[in-house]
Amino acid sequence: MSVVAERARATAPARRPPVQTRTRTRPQPRRQPRVANGVIWIVVVAVLLAGVVAMNVAVLRLNLRLDSLGRERAKLRADNAQLSSDLSSAAASSRIQNMAYHTLGLVPAQSDQTVYVDLGRP
Repeated sequence: MSVVAERARATAPARRPPVQTRTRTRPQPRRQPRVANGVIWIVVVAVLLAGVVAMNVAVLRLNLRLDSLGRERAKLRADNAQLSSDLSSAAASSRIQNMAYHTLGLVPAQSDQTVYVDLGRP
């Protein structure tokens, strides 16, 4: 350093701190209390859980409906099988012959009573 600067420093009065030293603190930005953040998370989790429960209830209802429809389908198939059996027995030739004989008094034709007509071949 130069000699002039050293003399200026030596002759300069020492700085004294101000009598009242007041430290100013910056105002801190207001933060939401942690309790509010916790409540928000609780509400979000509760809504998600309610959604999961609602979804499970909907799936359960669909499963019950599917089970009911499956039972109804099995019953209808059994009914169809029974009706098919009834139809085949109703269409049996022996049953028809008995009914024609007893109800209408019809008898089978004898071979000598049968006449065949030849329509000619074109």
